[in-house]
Amino acid sequence: MYNTKIFPNKLFFLGVTFFSLLFCQSSSVDDQSNPPSNDGDDNGNYASATVWLTKADETIKLQKQSDIYFKNTSNNYQTIEIDAGQKYQTIDGFGYTLTGGSVQVINQLSSAKKEELLQQLFSSNDNSIAVSYLRLSIGASDLNGEVFSYNDLPAGQTDTSLSQFSMAKDQAVIDMLKKILAINPNIKIIATPWSPPVWMKDNGSSIGGSLLPQYYSVYAQYFVKYIQGMKAQGITIDAITPQNEPLHPGNNPSMYMTSAQQGEFIKNHLGPAFQNAGINTKIVLYDHNCDKPDYPMDILADAEAAKYVDGSAFHLYAGNIGVLSNVHLAYPTKNLYFTEQWTGANSSFSDDLIWHTKNVIIGSMRNWSKVALEWNVANDASYNPHTPGGCTECKGAITINSSEMFTKNVAYYIIAQASKFVPQNSQRIASTQPGSLSSVAFVTPGGKITLIVLNEGNNTENFNIRYNNKSAATSLSPRSVATFVF
Repeated sequence: MYNTKIFPNKLFFLGVTFFSLLFCQSSSVDDQSNPPSNDGDDNGNYASATVWLTKADETIKLQKQSDIYFKNTSNNYQTIEIDAGQKYQTIDGFGYTLTGGSVQVINQLSSAKKEELLQQLFSSNDNSIAVSYLRLSIGASDLNGEVFSYNDLPAGQTDTSLSQFSMAKDQAVIDMLKKILAINPNIKIIATPWSPPVWMKDNGSSIGGSLLPQYYSVYAQYFVKYIQGMKAQGITIDAITPQNEPLHPGNNPSMYMTSAQQGEFIKNHLGPAFQNAGINTKIVLYDHNCDKPDYPMDILADAEAAKYVDGSAFHLYAGNIGVLSNVHLAYPTKNLYFTEQWTGANSSFSDDLIWHTKNVIIGSMRNWSKVALEWNVANDASYNPHTPGGCTECKGAITINSSEMFTKNVAYYIIAQASKFVPQNSQRIASTQPGSLSSVAFVTPGGKITLIVLNEGNNTENFNIRYNNKSAATSLSPRSVATFVF
């Protein structure tokens, strides 16, 4: 309750308020009540940047803030320097894995609510986040309701001609992809198997085991049939990896595949099979953690295998995101992809927003990745569905609560701060990272500059954004991420 002795009349209070606003020296990206100072000038005389903010304390989530202006104001703030003359990789997109389980729960929404969700995720409308890249499982992942491949047979039987190959169990995924492509025809897709048909494996199980050498060529044709089958449905698979997490054989489904095995499979079977079938789908190595960069580099060192390879894919459940740059330096003509990172049921919005923005978004991009993907799109409130032995705590970007309700989780906002503002074919450009600020910058195909800035510290950071000899003064509240577009 206010003490009336402090401000005995309202006119005095209003006068103090007016002069406080008049002499405000910088614009804060999280306080709509403090617009940029005019300093006696019309802001129309200055170039401006739009600002979108998400705060770790959840008080602001992907909200547009007051514009900032490039006024060249004199101050002693730290500066993020942007140099569009230093160009790096082009960007294929940001997104998620569209698991079979995600499709299952999204299909529990009413038709109108499902359309609303798909539009918010994949369109470029004002209230949408323009997801531009998806990952698929070839057959079941551990976030399907059941384990299956496209060639399941009774025990003891084989089908080397793949005459019983069928993608029928993924028809719901195919149907949803058609809806997504109707919203965004340019979305790119990478696909990966969690396991081949069990009759091709040395342990006859969906869990672990290895691909039997006598089935290498058959399994290569399995990929060919998948890509051709998706194409017949109007779905282009831009890239595949031969195996999800090849050094993690304990999941259900899963398979163990060494770098020597993967190199042999690509060099003498998968690469030639794609070439013979006229398939242009990219082959991307590894698809596992940053602690084993030697895995893809072992294969890239073999010129006969490497000629079929577009690049390497990484996750970050172990290791350091900086190793992507090591792989780039060793093989600069090969691309890099960041394809999975999960948010968990028991982790906080705050910690996940900061860590994932720093590592998955800013970190992967600054280390040459063409994509940044979080894990599953959606699940229900109990983190279902999943296979027996599959992930029980994976929290999707969306929780489907009922036929008429869904909730946006932290992974939605992690991706949104990039995907909404960095379209496909943008190119990363140089930006500095002063103090406790992390940053990454892009030039879009339309010529706009997009700058993503993270303040992971516990204090507000004042700083300038400097580009083309012009600077804008702003600030970023503690534990927040902002995207600037100008």
